[in-house]
Amino acid sequence: MEERLAYELGVISHTGYAGYFLIVSDITTAARARGIPVGPGRGSAAGSLVAYALGITDIDPLKFDLLFERFLNPERVTMPDIDLDFCFERRGEVIEYMRSRYGRESVGQIITFGTMKARAAFRDVARTLRLEMGDVDRLSKLIPSGPGYALTLAEAAEKVPDLRAAAGQDERVRKILELGTRIEGLARHASVHAAGVVIAPGPLTDYVPVCLAPQEADAIITQFDMVGLEQVGMLKIDILGLKTLTVIHDTMAMVRARHGVTLDMETLDLADPEVYRLLRAGRTAGVFQFESPLATDCLRNMQCDRFDDLVAANALLRPGPLDTGMHLVFINRKLGREPVRYPHPALEEILKPTYGVITYQEQVMRIANVLGGFSLAEADVLRKAVGKKDKELIQQELGRFVTRAVERGHPLRVIEDIAAQIETFGRYGFNKSHAVAYSVLSYRTAWLKTRYAPEFMSALLSSEIGNSDKVVQYINEARELGLEVLPPDVNESGFKFTVVGEGRIRFGLGAIKNVGGSAIESIIAGREAGGPYRTLVDLCERIDLRLCNKRVIEALIDSGACDSLGGHRAQLVAALDHAFAEAQARQAERDSGQHPLFGGETPAPGPRAPLPDVLPWSEHDRLAREKAVLGFFISGHPLAKYRAEVELFGTRTTATLGRWSDQRVRVAVVVTVVKRQISKKSGAEYARLVLEDFHGTAEALVFPEAWAKLNEVILPDRALLLTGSYSARDRDEEQAPFIVETAQSLDDLRAKGAIGVALVWSRAAPPPPDAARAVAALCAAHPGPAPVLVEWVEGDAYPGLAPGVSATTTTHPGLAPGVSAAAPTGREPGGARLRSRSLRVEAGDDLLAALRGLLGPDHVHLVRTT
Repeated sequence: MEERLAYELGVISHTGYAGYFLIVSDITTAARARGIPVGPGRGSAAGSLVAYALGITDIDPLKFDLLFERFLNPERVTMPDIDLDFCFERRGEVIEYMRSRYGRESVGQIITFGTMKARAAFRDVARTLRLEMGDVDRLSKLIPSGPGYALTLAEAAEKVPDLRAAAGQDERVRKILELGTRIEGLARHASVHAAGVVIAPGPLTDYVPVCLAPQEADAIITQFDMVGLEQVGMLKIDILGLKTLTVIHDTMAMVRARHGVTLDMETLDLADPEVYRLLRAGRTAGVFQFESPLATDCLRNMQCDRFDDLVAANALLRPGPLDTGMHLVFINRKLGREPVRYPHPALEEILKPTYGVITYQEQVMRIANVLGGFSLAEADVLRKAVGKKDKELIQQELGRFVTRAVERGHPLRVIEDIAAQIETFGRYGFNKSHAVAYSVLSYRTAWLKTRYAPEFMSALLSSEIGNSDKVVQYINEARELGLEVLPPDVNESGFKFTVVGEGRIRFGLGAIKNVGGSAIESIIAGREAGGPYRTLVDLCERIDLRLCNKRVIEALIDSGACDSLGGHRAQLVAALDHAFAEAQARQAERDSGQHPLFGGETPAPGPRAPLPDVLPWSEHDRLAREKAVLGFFISGHPLAKYRAEVELFGTRTTATLGRWSDQRVRVAVVVTVVKRQISKKSGAEYARLVLEDFHGTAEALVFPEAWAKLNEVILPDRALLLTGSYSARDRDEEQAPFIVETAQSLDDLRAKGAIGVALVWSRAAPPPPDAARAVAALCAAHPGPAPVLVEWVEGDAYPGLAPGVSATTTTHPGLAPGVSAAAPTGREPGGARLRSRSLRVEAGDDLLAALRGLLGPDHVHLVRTT
């Protein structure tokens, strides 16, 4: 350790970097002193032991075998900057500290210029030349623009066959491509860099041109972007706001308040088996960096069971490795499906943690060091050359590597093969220091979710309080973890989501539209001063009506936050004018200083005045008003009664509907918006849909031919099973449009008996002797269209059957009247499914709960019958 520290300090001093380190350390120290959460590290700085010692990072580079030279070495031409993560909500305080500490005139944020990308340039020129919008969309989507593979207009015109053909056939397209290449890359707009901050030795105006921020009169912005600043010798510091740090901090605060436990994230055991069990189970919602379906599948498929797996997954789940399939090679080798191979025996120690797969940039550096005799500083030059994809520079550096490795006695052919692998690696190599630092955050979130799920999910929900789709996703996740998410309540809710009991999370008032922060403060202050609100009038009297007008209170009622005040929501809305007027009068009386004639306290509220005698809202209206103020449903869902159809017939949810597939997919949804449009190209009508399910919302298209058949089926507020596919040209889109081909009412599915109730038994777990009559009675009490089936899953173990008699030809004597044999289930040899001839039921929650209470939850399932 002392040797490593001495080496790093020597390089830092030699490169004139000591002052920069001390400034960054001062910023992180000041943030921690103010209680502002600071990230464990970011980027290659996590490879520095000095950064760890100064508190800039929480990552011990010796423990994780990280290289300082990846961050800083004497061979580097340009100096690296250090990126810092802070609590999302308090990032502004960090920047304000920097201004006060180093001078407002010396600290500035950095300008950034949004440039015209290929696809945008094509669209802008095409619109100017009045190309039809349908053609603009179709042709622009031919231009690759994904994060892992993007082409310039000139490259696309040469390499994309359909675009090349269109340019050859249509003079306008050729003209668009020609003009587009002239504006491609030009600055389109200016804005403030999301993170960059620069500190000058004196006033910034002595070094670079500046301007003032539009929103802050005294906040300086440089007119040079980050590249220009680097060229004039100024180093920036990236001050980033990270929601994950806020979630971790809020979770720890709740754990401390509720359990009296002060958690230390820096000393967590990174080998907790329960954490990896959670990850392997696919419970990754809220786990930093691993929330996407692809990341979830990767952890599940690799059977993630150690911290190194998390680090590798963080590095491999990038466009380059995914395109080359290296993540699949890693998984197959880890699970023993293919042998682990090393390109050279000397590389086993370097590549063993990643099963022979070159995964990190640091591994390339070590390979050059071991085989070519490069110093790690020289090896970083090779790493950087490969990463820049500069062919001439790559050949030059790889040529040096091959020559020196052969001179050291290694076979030319083997070294050339390794050089080729290193060159290929340039397409997908990742910085291990960054992967480790972010995997630490991934692990911390997974650990909190495993050990303190209510507090973690509450903090997670609060972090997305303005994002309806995310809140819906996390509410579903919380419920699947066995937690209860309660609606908002003026008598219990805070601004954010809070844990209010064992396994119970109370909705935050801050998520209700039209209810501002000042109004919420007034509601909480009134509750803390006078106890729970008893009636609507009591609520209106004790809050500040200047902050909480009738619109605010109606939003509270619509959201369900006033359900504890008595009556139903329609009654509360009907009573609002009277309650508001009475409260205003009493507040005016208090404000004027009037008191009872004979002194004494103001009389306590009498018994509740009767609420207006009005009918409750229908479930549809109640949920619609709820959604209008929350952005989603909380007390119910239009799909709730179709949950079985959703789970059994849908192959996608709205959360995954934008993921392209070459297979037809099905999704069970409620259609919330139907927007009819006319195609400019054909003049035919088509439709754009907004779909909703338990996971959120998504959009879909219905093209003219299908719309002509479906326009009387696809209607607003209908629950439908939609079947469709994706266009081949949208394969690389982050959100591929779902194209609807057929639609079927979920009511029709249910009426046709497409869902059945299956009672599952085996020799090891036979039915109770008295089950037949009890099951028959329950089924008779819940009549409906769903068939009742019995599934036997162990060979010929059917009570009452003679040896060798097939269950498919015999009536079963024991379980329910009229049950006759059907077809084998295929679950186990000889297994069969038997269908009742007489029993049909309403396969709802009431019947299922009763049957599961009678027979046990493992013996009652809903199944598809078609």
